[in-house]
Amino acid sequence: MYSSVNTIWVLVGAAMVFLMQAGFAMCEAGFTRAKNTGNILMKNLMDFCIGTPVYWLLGFGLMFAGGGALIGGLDPMVRGDYSAILPEGVPLFAYLIFQTVFCATSATIVSGSMAERTKFVSYCIYSFCISAFIYPVSGHWIWGGGWLSDLGFHDFAGSTAVHMVGGICACIGAATLGPRLGKYDKDGRPRAILGHNLSLGALGVFILWFCWFGFNGASTVSMTGDDTLVSAGLIFVNTNMSAAVACCVTMIYTWLRYGKPDVGMTMNAALAGLVAVTAGCDAVSIGGATVIGIAAGLLLPISVNFFDSVLKIDDPVGAISVHGVCGAAGTLLTGLLAVDGGVFYGGGFQFFGVQCLGVAVTAVWTAVTITIVFQVLKHTVGLRVSPEEEVKGLDITEHGLPSAYGGFAFVYDDTPDGAAVPDAAPGAAPVPVQEAVPVEVVSAAPAGTAPVSSGGVKMTRVDILCKMERFDALKRAMFDIGITGMTAINVMGCGEQRGKTEGYFRGAKVEATMLPSIQVSIVVCRLPVRLVVETAKKVLYTGHIGDGKIFVSDVENVIKVRTGEEGYDALQDAE
Repeated sequence: MYSSVNTIWVLVGAAMVFLMQAGFAMCEAGFTRAKNTGNILMKNLMDFCIGTPVYWLLGFGLMFAGGGALIGGLDPMVRGDYSAILPEGVPLFAYLIFQTVFCATSATIVSGSMAERTKFVSYCIYSFCISAFIYPVSGHWIWGGGWLSDLGFHDFAGSTAVHMVGGICACIGAATLGPRLGKYDKDGRPRAILGHNLSLGALGVFILWFCWFGFNGASTVSMTGDDTLVSAGLIFVNTNMSAAVACCVTMIYTWLRYGKPDVGMTMNAALAGLVAVTAGCDAVSIGGATVIGIAAGLLLPISVNFFDSVLKIDDPVGAISVHGVCGAAGTLLTGLLAVDGGVFYGGGFQFFGVQCLGVAVTAVWTAVTITIVFQVLKHTVGLRVSPEEEVKGLDITEHGLPSAYGGFAFVYDDTPDGAAVPDAAPGAAPVPVQEAVPVEVVSAAPAGTAPVSSGGVKMTRVDILCKMERFDALKRAMFDIGITGMTAINVMGCGEQRGKTEGYFRGAKVEATMLPSIQVSIVVCRLPVRLVVETAKKVLYTGHIGDGKIFVSDVENVIKVRTGEEGYDALQDAE
């Protein structure tokens, strides 16, 4: 006899968990650079599309087809008898799709930490492996009647089974890949590589927060009986409370440490609180969920800084800390805060010990298996794209997509290691604005005469049009020869070729008649103009259409607004 209420609840929950793919895609895209947006969207689409048939063919059987201590069994296409493990009143197919979306969530976590530098084919292969056997085997131990569940290990909706597994895979993957170009300066200090669209990131956070009510709430797999209804309400409240408190704590922490509340870190804190409470949302009180949120809110910024600055593991979206660290912490805190059996409620240390054991063995299993997968990929098809492909962006190099944003242009910062100017230390006092200094105003040269300053030095303007991906190389070369002031703007344009085909969209050629470029303007006084021109030519030359153009023109006068200085004197603090 099937229950309509229970089945509908499971299916609604499955649909909400599926929508988390959109949340992860928006977060990852928003917190990374525009030139990789198409690649990120493709990965978040394909890990679900790959995971769905793989989990049907292999994963579900390994997880649920049998009551063995270590493994379920092989049941391709899910044709066996699962009546012993099905929730009351829920048919097999409803439970299959519910478990499938959980599997896909674990796989998609990895994408964020390895963003902007991973080969797409390698991503597809390791996503396959996570869905096929890495997640299902440890999932069997916890949820499929394996040895951890027999010991009493409690992970209600997957802090360890889903999130920590994904977080550890993300950590091993990011460490194996190495940091993105320009992430660390010559002294090894991390540089901020800003995401291109904070609004997308925020949208992703809100989508995930909403979907988490299905992720945790629907894990009751039932909505019948008074006890279940009360439990479902508590799960919703605890889920929400932990996320909200984590945000508050992280906001205060970053405010105190850096002098300003960090927007991106506070957004991530919501996810950290959600991940942490997932294991015990059914077992702790509202006060316990608050404590879990406080712990997650503190752990997140500390962990992000540890991986970033100490271990030098570049995690563009903070997935290691959010899912790996906070997933493990939330599972352990369940052993302390569970109302029934927790240490703080007089339950002794046995339950807490089981929680520690479960986290440890799941971490070891995941780390060993995913390390093997990554090493095989690294030494066969390759795991990381070339530096040239990384600079250009994975949209065009991996997918032939000129831009995920059509005619809009974005500036990229891809400074290689060792070439960056160190940023100011966190919390450093801002540089005070200089007082205006009265000076004698020097008149401009009469029209038609030689453009010289008060020092008799000719001023020349050099305008350079180049591809966006070459801007940073050009900027560094200009600084190296002594130029310290320049202006750069995004422009659209084309030359004699009227634009060229740069790829395909939905199978049709993209005719880019107006191509995005960067226009760099430099006013030269002391340096030889020919040095500037030859340096730019050397940096920009590839021999292909679109290398750019250089325009050289005389400058009649330059006026500094703040002081009134004109001519050469107005340029002294810029060059």
